[in-house]
Amino acid sequence: MSSPPPEGIRGDAPARGSLKLLTDLWPFVRPYGLQLLGAMAALLVAAGTVLGLGMGLRRLVDEGFSAGNAALLNQAVLVLFGVVILLAAASYARFFLVSWIGERVVADIRKRIFDHILTLSPAYYEVTRTGEVLSRLTTDTTLLQTVVGSSFSIAIRNSLMLIGGSVLLLITSAKLTALVFLVVPLVLLPILTYGRRVRRLSRDSQDRIADLGVYAGETMDAIRTVQAFVHEGVDRRRFSARVEEAFGAARLRIAARAMLTAVVIVLVFGAVSVILWIGGHDVLSGRISAGELSAFVFYAIVVAGAAGAVSEVIGDLQRAAGATERLMDLLEAEPEITAPANPLALPTPARGAVSFDNVVFNYPSRPDRSALQGLSFTAQPGEKIAIVGPSGAGKTTVFQLLLRFYDPQEGSIRLDGVALPQADPADLRARIGLVPQEPVVFSADAWENIRYGRPNASDEEVRQAAAAAGALEFLEQLPDGLDSYLGEKGVRLSGGQRQRLAIARAILKDPPLLLLDEATSALDAESERAVQQALDRLMADRSTLVIAHRLATVLKADRILVIDEGRLVESGSHKELVAADGLYARLAALQFGQAAALDISAA
Repeated sequence: MSSPPPEGIRGDAPARGSLKLLTDLWPFVRPYGLQLLGAMAALLVAAGTVLGLGMGLRRLVDEGFSAGNAALLNQAVLVLFGVVILLAAASYARFFLVSWIGERVVADIRKRIFDHILTLSPAYYEVTRTGEVLSRLTTDTTLLQTVVGSSFSIAIRNSLMLIGGSVLLLITSAKLTALVFLVVPLVLLPILTYGRRVRRLSRDSQDRIADLGVYAGETMDAIRTVQAFVHEGVDRRRFSARVEEAFGAARLRIAARAMLTAVVIVLVFGAVSVILWIGGHDVLSGRISAGELSAFVFYAIVVAGAAGAVSEVIGDLQRAAGATERLMDLLEAEPEITAPANPLALPTPARGAVSFDNVVFNYPSRPDRSALQGLSFTAQPGEKIAIVGPSGAGKTTVFQLLLRFYDPQEGSIRLDGVALPQADPADLRARIGLVPQEPVVFSADAWENIRYGRPNASDEEVRQAAAAAGALEFLEQLPDGLDSYLGEKGVRLSGGQRQRLAIARAILKDPPLLLLDEATSALDAESERAVQQALDRLMADRSTLVIAHRLATVLKADRILVIDEGRLVESGSHKELVAADGLYARLAALQFGQAAALDISAA
């Protein structure tokens, strides 16, 4: 768990751009154009209402206070109350619509990402950490929700205030406005400089948080191993180190954002103070009225506040740009296994005939080592073939290629005469039933787990499959029977019970081609006998490939394939292979004993 993460979708690549990355979100926002128009209208009304207060303030000072006009003062109060109501209504509409858009867009992005990662082949996950993908699906999309549903509208609102206030400043006093805009380059420089730094630091912070999730997830998944090897102390230290790395990255990001905000505030409000001093002298000399200065000060404060808010929100937008880049990287990952444009239909009825023709294959994570080297064999419809060989010989790779999780570099693989790349992978996999050596049990009840291959199966069919696999008895003894929650990864079941559940899943699917990866390895003798009988019934009249180690499995095979270092080195019956005194004979003698192997072969 302490090894460095592999390359893949890690965020270590140089940044591709800046806030322009946020335009990648437009396809997700576009379907909600009506709500977006409503939000923009509310933003315009809210900004226009605030800016209109300055004109009212100017008239009130010049015509109300200076002229002693009490009626105008009364009228101003009523107008102000109406403006406040309008501002409140516009703010409500803005907040609701923008927040709704943010939630809706993020929901769509999450669905799109999940849909996409389901299409990525196992080869992708060989070089990409699952925790990294989950971090992007959760943490990065949550960040986008905050930005799209809040920060973005704040940025637009304050940008409108900044532009509108600047125009009204110019109308009120061109001289003072010129002085205001002298400071604009001073404000923009730190925004541009620190903005890039904030974005880079934000992406680094997000990557460090992803590291935390990955390490914690791996540790929790292996908690029994962690505790069995008394590894808690080491894991505490390593996790603590990663937490400190994440904190350090966050501290640098926070410091950069704080410096950006502080610099902008000092420059903006320092400029306002100077302008107030100059404007005060202009009022005393009669060059402008007190109302004009009041309006100017109001607009200057509005512009300064808007500039400060925009500078602060830019930090959030930079973080969102980093998150968007990470999400787009994930969405741009192309699945290596895809359906052809015009897939060939597999023949009906299915026969389950399999052929490997000179297949050469290297795993993406081990490109310099061939898992299979020129492997060729055929399995006739209804034939039961056992595949044996030393560990790492390539037995499981045969199953991986048959399910088309990968494509070979050379050679061809056919099912019922159709080359696998010419068929739709979904149609292909629908004809194959798999019982892995390490069964997968999902965090659900027994009904859902057994129905995994046939979601529309009836309750009675599920019960029959469970009974055939020897699983019905122990499932009915659970607190809620088959409705019982089986725990994360089936933690409430024993290893043998999980194996029988996986066998029930394959029995219910009733496929023409069955792949058994030592399906009885986790069973005790009594359970193995019951399950073997169920497998015998399941294997009847269908092609079966069995990765076998146990003698009972080998003896029931029509043919035995012996694979070593990715090559087919022997083929025949148990008796023939023992008599040949090759690799199979040595493996049989090691596992079963020399006398047992010879006695059975002679029987």
